[in-house]
Amino acid sequence: MASQTPVPAAASGQESPPPPTMSVAAAVVALEAVLVLVAAVLAGIDTAEGHSYQFSSGITITILGVATAAGLGLMAAALRRARRWTRTPSLMTQLFVGIVGIYLVQGARYEWGVPAIVLAVAGFVSLLAPPSTRALTAGLPQPAGRRRRG
Repeated sequence: MASQTPVPAAASGQESPPPPTMSVAAAVVALEAVLVLVAAVLAGIDTAEGHSYQFSSGITITILGVATAAGLGLMAAALRRARRWTRTPSLMTQLFVGIVGIYLVQGARYEWGVPAIVLAVAGFVSLLAPPSTRALTAGLPQPAGRRRRG
Protein backbone atom coordinates (compact mmCIF):
# COMPACT_ATOMS: atom_id res chain seq x y z
CA MET A 1 0.00 0.00 0.00
CA ALA A 2 1.19 3.45 -0.84
CA SER A 3 1.29 6.01 1.91
CA GLN A 4 -0.96 8.95 1.24
CA THR A 5 0.28 12.40 2.08
CA PRO A 6 -2.28 14.72 3.60
CA VAL A 7 -3.64 17.30 1.21
CA PRO A 8 -4.17 20.79 2.65
CA ALA A 9 -7.81 21.76 2.89
CA ALA A 10 -7.39 24.68 0.48
CA ALA A 11 -5.74 22.48 -2.15
CA SER A 12 -8.37 19.76 -1.87
CA GLY A 13 -11.21 22.23 -2.33
CA GLN A 14 -12.57 21.60 1.16
CA GLU A 15 -12.87 24.21 3.85
CA SER A 16 -10.78 23.72 6.94
CA PRO A 17 -12.76 23.31 10.13
CA PRO A 18 -13.26 26.51 12.12
CA PRO A 19 -11.17 26.91 15.28
CA PRO A 20 -12.68 26.03 18.68
CA THR A 21 -13.00 29.72 19.52
CA MET A 22 -15.51 30.02 16.67
CA SER A 23 -17.55 27.22 18.22
CA VAL A 24 -17.59 29.14 21.50
CA ALA A 25 -18.65 32.34 19.70
CA ALA A 26 -21.41 30.46 17.87
CA ALA A 27 -22.62 28.92 21.14
CA VAL A 28 -22.70 32.35 22.82
CA VAL A 29 -24.75 33.88 20.00
CA ALA A 30 -27.07 30.84 19.95
CA LEU A 31 -27.64 31.16 23.70
CA GLU A 32 -28.32 34.88 23.27
CA ALA A 33 -30.89 33.95 20.60
CA VAL A 34 -32.61 31.58 23.04
CA LEU A 35 -32.65 34.21 25.79
CA VAL A 36 -34.09 36.85 23.43
CA LEU A 37 -36.76 34.34 22.41
CA VAL A 38 -37.60 33.65 26.07
CA ALA A 39 -37.87 37.40 26.73
CA ALA A 40 -40.12 37.79 23.66
CA VAL A 41 -42.38 34.95 24.81
CA LEU A 42 -42.61 36.50 28.29
CA ALA A 43 -43.48 39.86 26.69
CA GLY A 44 -46.15 38.12 24.63
CA ILE A 45 -47.61 36.46 27.73
CA ASP A 46 -47.66 39.78 29.58
CA THR A 47 -49.37 41.41 26.61
CA ALA A 48 -51.98 38.66 26.42
CA GLU A 49 -52.66 39.02 30.15
CA GLY A 50 -53.13 42.78 29.78
CA HIS A 51 -49.92 43.76 31.61
CA SER A 52 -48.48 45.71 28.69
CA TYR A 53 -48.58 49.51 28.73
CA GLN A 54 -50.31 49.42 25.38
CA PHE A 55 -51.58 46.29 23.68
CA SER A 56 -50.16 47.27 20.27
CA SER A 57 -46.69 48.02 21.65
CA GLY A 58 -46.68 44.68 23.48
CA ILE A 59 -47.44 42.86 20.24
CA THR A 60 -44.76 44.85 18.41
CA ILE A 61 -42.12 44.08 21.07
CA THR A 62 -43.02 40.40 20.92
CA ILE A 63 -42.76 40.27 17.11
CA LEU A 64 -39.46 42.18 17.11
CA GLY A 65 -38.08 39.86 19.80
CA VAL A 66 -38.99 36.73 17.85
CA ALA A 67 -37.50 38.19 14.65
CA THR A 68 -34.32 39.17 16.49
CA ALA A 69 -34.01 35.69 17.99
CA ALA A 70 -34.39 34.18 14.51
CA GLY A 71 -31.72 36.51 13.13
CA LEU A 72 -29.35 35.65 15.96
CA GLY A 73 -29.97 31.97 15.35
CA LEU A 74 -29.04 32.34 11.68
CA MET A 75 -25.97 34.34 12.66
CA ALA A 76 -24.90 31.62 15.13
CA ALA A 77 -25.18 29.00 12.38
CA ALA A 78 -23.09 31.15 10.03
CA LEU A 79 -20.52 31.77 12.78
CA ARG A 80 -20.20 28.02 13.23
CA ARG A 81 -19.11 27.87 9.59
CA ALA A 82 -16.81 30.92 10.07
CA ARG A 83 -18.60 33.09 7.50
CA ARG A 84 -16.69 36.35 7.15
CA TRP A 85 -19.80 38.59 7.20
CA THR A 86 -20.67 37.48 10.76
CA ARG A 87 -17.80 39.25 12.51
CA THR A 88 -19.17 42.81 12.68
CA PRO A 89 -22.80 41.94 13.52
CA SER A 90 -21.60 39.46 16.15
CA LEU A 91 -19.33 42.03 17.78
CA MET A 92 -22.10 44.63 17.69
CA THR A 93 -24.46 42.11 19.28
CA GLN A 94 -21.99 41.56 22.12
CA LEU A 95 -21.73 45.32 22.64
CA PHE A 96 -25.52 45.65 22.75
CA VAL A 97 -25.93 42.65 25.09
CA GLY A 98 -23.25 44.08 27.40
CA ILE A 99 -24.92 47.50 27.53
CA VAL A 100 -28.34 45.96 28.21
CA GLY A 101 -26.75 43.75 30.89
CA ILE A 102 -25.29 46.81 32.62
CA TYR A 103 -28.67 48.56 32.58
CA LEU A 104 -30.33 45.44 34.00
CA VAL A 105 -27.77 45.21 36.82
CA GLN A 106 -28.23 48.90 37.58
CA GLY A 107 -31.97 48.24 37.79
CA ALA A 108 -31.35 45.38 40.26
CA ARG A 109 -32.39 42.74 37.69
CA TYR A 110 -29.34 40.61 38.45
CA GLU A 111 -30.94 37.37 37.23
CA TRP A 112 -30.93 38.76 33.68
CA GLY A 113 -28.13 41.33 33.85
CA VAL A 114 -25.26 39.22 35.17
CA PRO A 115 -25.71 36.42 32.60
CA ALA A 116 -25.99 39.05 29.85
CA ILE A 117 -22.68 40.64 30.88
CA VAL A 118 -20.98 37.24 31.16
CA LEU A 119 -22.24 36.24 27.70
CA ALA A 120 -21.10 39.55 26.20
CA VAL A 121 -17.61 39.17 27.64
CA ALA A 122 -17.40 35.53 26.49
CA GLY A 123 -18.59 36.59 23.04
CA PHE A 124 -16.03 39.38 22.76
CA VAL A 125 -13.19 37.16 23.95
CA SER A 126 -14.06 34.30 21.59
CA LEU A 127 -14.62 36.58 18.59
CA LEU A 128 -11.45 38.60 19.14
CA ALA A 129 -9.22 35.61 19.88
CA PRO A 130 -6.46 35.30 17.26
CA PRO A 131 -7.77 31.99 15.80
CA SER A 132 -11.23 33.53 15.31
CA THR A 133 -9.78 36.68 13.82
CA ARG A 134 -7.74 34.62 11.35
CA ALA A 135 -10.78 32.48 10.45
CA LEU A 136 -13.04 35.49 9.94
CA THR A 137 -10.51 37.45 7.90
CA ALA A 138 -9.21 34.60 5.73
CA GLY A 139 -8.59 35.75 2.19
CA LEU A 140 -8.39 39.42 3.14
CA PRO A 141 -5.12 41.33 2.85
CA GLN A 142 -3.32 41.08 6.19
CA PRO A 143 -1.27 43.93 7.67
CA ALA A 144 2.47 43.48 7.33
CA GLY A 145 4.46 42.87 10.48
CA ARG A 146 6.57 45.62 11.94
CA ARG A 147 9.92 45.90 10.29
CA ARG A 148 13.08 46.62 12.20
CA ARG A 149 15.24 49.41 11.03
CA GLY A 150 18.86 48.50 11.16
